[in-house]
Amino acid sequence: MNKQRQLIFFRNYYWDFFNAQTEKVKDKIDFVLFLVTVADKMPKKFFEQMTGYDGLFCIRVEFASNIFRIFCCFDKGNLVVLFNGFQKKTQKTPKKEIAKAISIMKEYFDYKKKGAKK
Repeated sequence: MNKQRQLIFFRNYYWDFFNAQTEKVKDKIDFVLFLVTVADKMPKKFFEQMTGYDGLFCIRVEFASNIFRIFCCFDKGNLVVLFNGFQKKTQKTPKKEIAKAISIMKEYFDYKKKGAKK
């Protein structure tokens, strides 16, 4: 399978979330992230744009009766930048998790801008 997208992990936000999960949940997350890298078109079941939040996307992972979300954005076309993740326990995505993701996304692009000036 040819890679359609490349993943990068900004700082430790994603890894802090990932490392706190069980091995089976990690395996499922790895599988979904693999799909993100190789699928020509991502099924909405696994990947969607967050309505009302410009540039913010959400990767969906379901394992047993648990639901997990990983926020991300695109950069330079097919580069997917992963941010924070969380276990979803309510019907709606918590506003504090969205605010955290938006803050990290801004931090990422600010970091890139400063790095480009050096």
